[in-house]
Amino acid sequence: MTSRSYLFVPGDRPERFDKAVAAGPDVTVLDLEDAVLPEAKDRARAAIGAWLQAGGRAAVRVNGSGTQWHAEDVALLASPGVTHALVPKAEDPADLARIAAALPDGMPIVPVIESALGLWNARGIAESAGVVQLAFGSVDFQLDTGIEAEGEALLYARSRLVLASAVARIAAPVDGVTVALDDPAQLAADVARARDLGFGGKLCIHPRQVAAVHEGFAPSPEEIRRAEQIVQAAGASAAGAIRLDGKLIDRPVVERAQRTLARAG
Repeated sequence: MTSRSYLFVPGDRPERFDKAVAAGPDVTVLDLEDAVLPEAKDRARAAIGAWLQAGGRAAVRVNGSGTQWHAEDVALLASPGVTHALVPKAEDPADLARIAAALPDGMPIVPVIESALGLWNARGIAESAGVVQLAFGSVDFQLDTGIEAEGEALLYARSRLVLASAVARIAAPVDGVTVALDDPAQLAADVARARDLGFGGKLCIHPRQVAAVHEGFAPSPEEIRRAEQIVQAAGASAAGAIRLDGKLIDRPVVERAQRTLARAG
C-alpha cells in the first residue's frame, strides 16, 4: 500500500511525538538522524524507546551505517511499536540486506535516496528484501550532486525513482520535503508536480503540511466522476474497447480508472 505522507519529528523532542501522530500522517517518523545533534543522539534514542514502551507506534529513521550510532539505532527497531525502518543515505543493496537481517520479520523498510550513488543503484535498492517504498531526500541529493535548482533540474532523479519502483513492483515513491513552511501555494505546486511524475506521497516536516499532501494526492471530484463513468461503461460492454464521449476506452484506461476509484475509497 502506498503511504502518502511521512511526518518527521526530532527524536529528542518527545513532547512532540503525540502531536505528530495526532496530525494524521500515514506514517509518523521519529528521527534519530538529521534532526538530532550529535550530542543528543543517545538522549533521543532513549526518549523514543520510552515512548514506544509506553504504547506509542511510529516509524524510526536511524543514523547511517557509517556512523557510531548506527548499531544501537538498528537494535531499537526491534522495539514493539516500530512500524517502519527508514534508512538514510541508502546506496548499497548489500547494506540494506544486512539491516533487514537484523529486523523483526516483515518490518517494512523505506530507503531514503539522498546521493548520486544511491540514485545510480535505485533499482537494486528498490528490489532489496523488505523494501516497500523509496523516499527521495532531495535536499541532501542536491548537496551531493551540486544541483542548486529545483523543478526541472531534478526531473531525471525523480523519474528514475519512479521507474525503479515500478520495475521492482513496490509502492510509488515518496517525494522530498518542501522547506517553505509558510507557503501553501508552493506546497500545493510541489505535490501536484510529484503526483504528475508518478510519486505516491511526500515527506513532511510540519504537521500542517499533512492535510495538504493528502488532499493533493487524492483524486478530484471530476476525476472520480470520470473514472466511475469509464468503469460503468466498460462493465456494460462485452467489447475489448469501447467509445465514450468520443474517446477510445480500452483495458489500460479502464485499469487506470479502477486505480483512481481505489485511491478515492
